[in-house]
Amino acid sequence: MQTFAETGLRSEILESIEKMGFIKPTPIQAETIPFLLNSDEDLVAMAQTGTGKTAAFGLPVLHKMDTDTRGVQAIVLCPTRELCLQITTDLNKFSEQLPVSVVPVYGGAPIYNQIAAIRKKCDIVVGTPGRVNDLIRRDKLDLSHIRFLILDEADEMLKMGFKEEMDAIMGETPDTKQTLLFSATMPPDINRMAGKHMNKPKTISVSRQNISNNDIAHEFVVTAPQNSYQALRRIADITPDIYGIVFCRTRQETKDIADKLMSDGYNADALHGDLSQAQRDYVMGRFRNHNLQILVATDVAARGLDVDNLTHVIHYHLPDDPENYIHRSGRTGRAGRKGISIAILAPSETRRLGFLEKQTGKKLERIQIPTGNEVFELRLQNYLRGVAEADTTQFDIQQYANTIAAELKDLSKEDLVERLIAMEFNRLHKDYSKAADLNATNERRTRPERGVRGERVIRGERPERGGERGARRERTPRGERGSAGSRNSSGQFGRYCINIGTKNNLRPDQLISIINRQTPRHKIAIGKIDIQNKVSFFEADSAQEQHLIQAFKKARYKGQLLLVQRS
Repeated sequence: MQTFAETGLRSEILESIEKMGFIKPTPIQAETIPFLLNSDEDLVAMAQTGTGKTAAFGLPVLHKMDTDTRGVQAIVLCPTRELCLQITTDLNKFSEQLPVSVVPVYGGAPIYNQIAAIRKKCDIVVGTPGRVNDLIRRDKLDLSHIRFLILDEADEMLKMGFKEEMDAIMGETPDTKQTLLFSATMPPDINRMAGKHMNKPKTISVSRQNISNNDIAHEFVVTAPQNSYQALRRIADITPDIYGIVFCRTRQETKDIADKLMSDGYNADALHGDLSQAQRDYVMGRFRNHNLQILVATDVAARGLDVDNLTHVIHYHLPDDPENYIHRSGRTGRAGRKGISIAILAPSETRRLGFLEKQTGKKLERIQIPTGNEVFELRLQNYLRGVAEADTTQFDIQQYANTIAAELKDLSKEDLVERLIAMEFNRLHKDYSKAADLNATNERRTRPERGVRGERVIRGERPERGGERGARRERTPRGERGSAGSRNSSGQFGRYCINIGTKNNLRPDQLISIINRQTPRHKIAIGKIDIQNKVSFFEADSAQEQHLIQAFKKARYKGQLLLVQRS
């Protein structure tokens, strides 16, 4: 593989990245940089978080910048404020020796300061779609002469509902620009966007190097849901030098877990959507500087938090989408360091492991949650080893010998050791001396479920669409709409999963219609409906389970074979 010096990048850029310690390009950089340096064609690049995408597009764009031209020459769109700031920081480092100005624009910060920065001098704008679109509508950002449009984490922007803003922004750009689209996945919406706004783009795909990275150990523990927090504590306690991220489903869960950790004496804090920008910057700054050991975050809030030396990624629950597992786990095991990805599972979640392993190509190894005695003994060993290896050369204890002797004259050596250990471990011993075994023993790992998720997961903290989820509905056969229920209803509801969701443009009323069409001879009562991205969950009369599942054996929806299973 060639070095950066061999790519042909201008000397000012090479000088900057050499100071940063860059020697050889990552796979995505090795593919994209030579292409972009020698071509004006559009590009679609598939690569995971943490593979060096910012340098992959940033270095060639900076190389091509006309430093004598005034005005915005490039715009980078990204999904979150954190990623916006991270990209800006990286571009500023890359262009340290160039007269290039990079301006970040994002919501949650005063827009007038951003307008002033653009007006003063701005060569590259890095922004979130909402704020960029706002600046365009105010006639404060002119993109009519840009040379480069970069969409970073395009799939994530679409998931977060930015399609209209992205379309509007791209409509303000000239046809002559070069468009670079970077995405971890290529869902149909990305393909449609590429077809609409790009001109015969070249496609570059880099394998999921983070998930296949042998430096990451993929593990899971199984415990009852009410024991998940205690399992998290034991993982942290058995690893005193932990430096990691705990991923939670929702911002409320993030707050709750972080508050518990802090109240229990752990060096932790939370990162979630309810924080102001100043608060987020403060928390992220403390974490990057290692003043925090544990950061509790949602997937969305952690976007743009680029830290290379994490020891652990802990999934408080499995994410609903395997791609999110890849994004999360790929944050550890970087730059040749070892890392651990641990999922804390309820027994019901183990059925999803087969599907996750199939999608990620990675085997997850079950490990045991340490017992209380194991945690205590390991911490004790580490403490005593630290005492034995303590450096005393910088401390002249002899000058305090009389004071020490006077204070400790009534203590034997054994008494002194016992008191020193008690001072260090009273809390830990109290917590763990009679602690129960947290490992679940009654779960059953089943075959892969072909996309079925075991529990409802709130994705990306987005509000529920149309207010329709969660409403109790009664399904009636065609021609009998409005009936209060079903004569055949047992009154007992089971929970079922079907392998279509919002990505198929599915709505609750359409799901009811599909069930109607497939079960015309049975009156099946339908309860709560939960439409998610790739699958949907619904409650149905348990007495009709056999008829319901059998009815979908060969059913199709928009050409896709349907699968209904008990959840």
